[in-house]
Amino acid sequence: MLLHHPIRQWLLTLAATVPLLLPSSVLAQSVSPVPGVVVMHGKGGSPQRHVNELAAALASQGYKVANLEMPWSGQREYDAPLDAAEKQVDEAIASLRSQGAAKVFVAGHSQGGLFALYYASRHTVDGAIALAPGGDPGSATPREKLADAVQKAHTLVAEGKGNDKVQLADYEGSKGTTPLHTTPAIYLTWFDPNSALGMLASIQRMPATTPVLYVAPRNDYPALVRINPSLFAALPRHPLTQYYEPSVSHLRAPTASIPEVLEWTRAVSAAR
Repeated sequence: MLLHHPIRQWLLTLAATVPLLLPSSVLAQSVSPVPGVVVMHGKGGSPQRHVNELAAALASQGYKVANLEMPWSGQREYDAPLDAAEKQVDEAIASLRSQGAAKVFVAGHSQGGLFALYYASRHTVDGAIALAPGGDPGSATPREKLADAVQKAHTLVAEGKGNDKVQLADYEGSKGTTPLHTTPAIYLTWFDPNSALGMLASIQRMPATTPVLYVAPRNDYPALVRINPSLFAALPRHPLTQYYEPSVSHLRAPTASIPEVLEWTRAVSAAR
């Protein structure tokens, strides 16, 4: 568990705000080697909601940043399967490297944090940043709430209707169960409880060489507050893996973590 001395915390906060006023040429000189970060929003969100301040702060510090709109955005409504989302991140990472990023990190908030862990467990990256990760299809409540929709999707696939767009269901702790329109085949890659997207499975697959910054807000949704310590404990014991607990809500986690993300990515970049 990472704790901050008050003076150190003040300096970190200052570092995240004051440099935004400096010329980009000066900021770029302060980051070496140049890190690249793929940023992913939460369920039903967008690059302009909740993660935009984090993405902007990283860019202002000279980082190469790809702030993506993923299939789980409110606009896209799961229009692509799990493997297509992996390819989207593959392409973003290739673009960051072509722009000069020497070290590359995947970062995500909520559902994006879950996906960042999943991606890092299956691909070579320099580190993963999980900001209030959530949305695990294998956890107890989603498994219960979405059981009928998952069964419907399996039935439709078996009937040869897996590519027909239909109404299924999504679940989020703050909103409950809501309608979702996608194809059964795509739906099952994201919502089947046995999907490879499961958080514990991703954590257990994480290479021992990949450090993780796990951000667990103290005021997160109760179910996530309960499960976060055990999930973090299941990660491989990389010396740079850290557990950070800002005293904020689920939605404020990305912005509140800006100083920690900057410090951690710089430490990882310098060490590797």
